Amino acid sequence: MEYHKTITLKDGRACTLRNGTAEDGQALLNIFNVTHAQTDFLLTYPEEHSYTAEDEAELLRRKTDSADEIELLAFVDGAIVGSAGVTCVGRKEKIRHRAEFGISVDKAYWGLGVGRALTKACIECAKRAEYAQLELEVVAENRSAIALYESVGFVEYGRNPKGFRSRLTGWQEVVLMRLELGGQSAM
Repeated sequence: MEYHKTITLKDGRACTLRNGTAEDGQALLNIFNVTHAQTDFLLTYPEEHSYTAEDEAELLRRKTDSADEIELLAFVDGAIVGSAGVTCVGRKEKIRHRAEFGISVDKAYWGLGVGRALTKACIECAKRAEYAQLELEVVAENRSAIALYESVGFVEYGRNPKGFRSRLTGWQEVVLMRLELGGQSAM
């Protein structure tokens, strides 16, 4: 799936949102390692990621060629500052209406609108792919992320009190959220 849009951040800088391409493999790997080292709210730690730049390039190529999945990159001043994606939960008939959403943004760009723009772009792409529901998991202590997700229409549908086990804080409660999209696969 392809996507391209330029927005203006709260500090006046331009931010380009576009689907990643194979040429972005190394840069995506780099920003992944940066963002996953900056916060304890993401699914993995940087060293748990076993992908190479070539693996990332292949993933980006597959997502660009896909009709219903995407990996979006946010660029400011030519550098990737965040990424977000939409992935099909599964291809079986009973679950193919559902997609998962994931996002990470460089901490230096928090509060500037990058996360909101990536989130809205992924919702737009999920609708274009005709998903009926977009889902995410978020650490309960990540109140700013939860506020963002609620502001664009996600609602909580459950909690897992031992969803993550942090090296730093122990158990982290994970909030399960969903957004109804009304896509064709809703039938």
